[in-house]
Amino acid sequence: MSSLWNDSQPIYWQLKERTVAMILDGTLAEGEPLPSVRTVASDFQLNPITVSKSYQALVDEGLVEKRRGLGMFVCEGARKSLVASERSKFLNEEWPAMLSRIEQLGLDIEDLPATAAKKESDN
Repeated sequence: MSSLWNDSQPIYWQLKERTVAMILDGTLAEGEPLPSVRTVASDFQLNPITVSKSYQALVDEGLVEKRRGLGMFVCEGARKSLVASERSKFLNEEWPAMLSRIEQLGLDIEDLPATAAKKESDN
């Protein structure tokens, strides 16, 4: 996780979103423990309450579970649930906004993959 924070959202929310990204990309596997609150707070120079608030948000969403005396663990099925919700969010919110922008700029959607592939081959 990067230790750079932006001012657009509360830090606890950014930490939650980074943890979600780690679950999605497999960095944190189901059943695996999350780093301790103290470790994260120390590593990123955050208040432990901020880290706890972030972890609690993950618990509230059913992605992480508390195991008394052991810590926080990624729930079974968390990745599958996240993939489904992120796909829905992309298709219902992000893609329509992108499509609107493409149309606004007068781009031909069929040319976009070719443009991206050409850009990669130029590098």
